[in-house]
Amino acid sequence: MEEKRSSSGSALGTAALITGVITFVLAVIPCIGVLAIVPGIVTIVLAAVALSQASRDRAPQGLIIGAFVIGILAFLISTSQLFIARNLGRNADRLIPSDIRKALEEVKEDISKDVLKDLEDAKINIKIESGDEKIEINATGTAKKDKLIEQLEVLEKGEKEKSDTLPGK
Repeated sequence: MEEKRSSSGSALGTAALITGVITFVLAVIPCIGVLAIVPGIVTIVLAAVALSQASRDRAPQGLIIGAFVIGILAFLISTSQLFIARNLGRNADRLIPSDIRKALEEVKEDISKDVLKDLEDAKINIKIESGDEKIEINATGTAKKDKLIEQLEVLEKGEKEKSDTLPGK
């Protein structure tokens, strides 16, 4: 007589296998593999629960063991990327030659100066509309900051200057 086997844990085993494969694919991608730590833990937990159900009911365990192994491998690969990234970050100063570091600092300073110069030369237009009222403030980078702040404070108080208002249409 043939013994009837239960399929207990096969649904969890299939879920663990699918999660494990996705986790493994994520784990082997550089810089993204760290994100596979949490799905790796989920895969291991699903496989462990499925394995306990299958062993209790004497159901087939091959798929579940495969999911468990893939989950462990993916977890180990993703955590190893975490440690490698941490060590690279600690040793970054020694890995980059000093002349390249100096060149990068000079480029950073040049870009900062260019951005500040562009902001000083910028033309700023502020338009405020409320119903039929329209207010516009035009400023260039060379305009006095105090005058602009004063104009904004006057507008916030609700007072109007004739030079700042536009006629309604």
